[in-house]
Amino acid sequence: MSSRFDVLYDGNNNGSQNSINNGRNEERDYTLNNLIISARVVDIILDDTNEYLFKEVGEWNGLGTIFYDRNLTNPPTFNIKNTAKPLYPNLKNYPLINEIVYLIILPSNDIGSIADNQTIYYITPVALWNHPHHNGYPADPLNLPSSQRVDYTQSLGGAVRKVTDQSTNIFLGDTFKEEPNIHPLLPFEGDVIMEGRWGNSIRFGSTVKERPNNWSTTGSNGNPITILRNGQGDNRPEGWLPTVEDINKDSSSLYLTSTQKIPLQASSTKYESYTSPPTTPEEYSGKQILINSGRLVFNTTQDHLLLTSKKSINLNAVSSVNIDTNEYIVKSNVIKLGSKEATEPILKGNALVTELQNLIAQIQLLTIALQAVPQTSAAAGLVNSELPKISAKLELTKSQINKII
Repeated sequence: MSSRFDVLYDGNNNGSQNSINNGRNEERDYTLNNLIISARVVDIILDDTNEYLFKEVGEWNGLGTIFYDRNLTNPPTFNIKNTAKPLYPNLKNYPLINEIVYLIILPSNDIGSIADNQTIYYITPVALWNHPHHNGYPADPLNLPSSQRVDYTQSLGGAVRKVTDQSTNIFLGDTFKEEPNIHPLLPFEGDVIMEGRWGNSIRFGSTVKERPNNWSTTGSNGNPITILRNGQGDNRPEGWLPTVEDINKDSSSLYLTSTQKIPLQASSTKYESYTSPPTTPEEYSGKQILINSGRLVFNTTQDHLLLTSKKSINLNAVSSVNIDTNEYIVKSNVIKLGSKEATEPILKGNALVTELQNLIAQIQLLTIALQAVPQTSAAAGLVNSELPKISAKLELTKSQINKII
């Protein structure tokens, strides 16, 4: 705490009177009445690291509770009485320190015993900079370094905040470090977009023929598309400039399409095994789901992994297709190996060995007869002595792994 706001705690977890501002609000701040008031986030409980504050807000029941300061123009002051809980139970968009939130008074969890018991709640951070990465505001923008002072003073005049030195001095949390090259998504008419702080997003969008993007070259305006993206591929340093998704550059992507054509550059598109090859990924338009990332893992823990297709299932790899299993079963009317033009049949091991054993037995009878003839006796005897050795080796020619009907 001392590294944040000079709030110190003694060995008994009691707040120091010199550091906690109990003078401004000795009681909890219920002066909001029915108004919605803005406040600066001074601290937030996200775990049990600070045992004293963790217990103060109700332990795990108080997860997401903030400590706030309603004075937005001066350096923040910590008041242990000024707390607010998150308003939404299932949407966790917790603010960063030094972001601005809305405060509102609503019923508390003990309303059943006292009907007018109330608690202060906070609503999602105010979009000061209209940017998904952070909307923190410095306590005194005029005392920032010169480059950052230009960023914020221009913003105060109505310009877009443009961080140009790759850093700011705003404290946003213990682990949150500003990345000035995070870009917001460019919206299109009718889009519903959810953005994280680090270039991760979900877009519920549509085809927009009149606007440049990576999915509107086919279909009609209004055809739905859903895009889930994790990690932006746009590396421009001007983080205030909006961007659009790029399946080939973003770290991981999931696209659910209706009529769109997605320009996915597949790692391999060798379809030589086909008589009528499938349409390549970047040329196909229609209903499909595309997943693209550095690595894909499909795993089941209880039941089967089922892949079904109306047409074919294609396994296409630059290096190899490896299958490691205790038993590999392929049921098919026709199996071709090496080429779709393959015509040579595979021999049946057991049947072939049986026929060769029968042949050897007949040759043995012949060599025995020939040994009685002086002219062929020596040669027939030599052949007859080798036949048992050949017969014994026939079993070794059969594969112990590959089986056919």
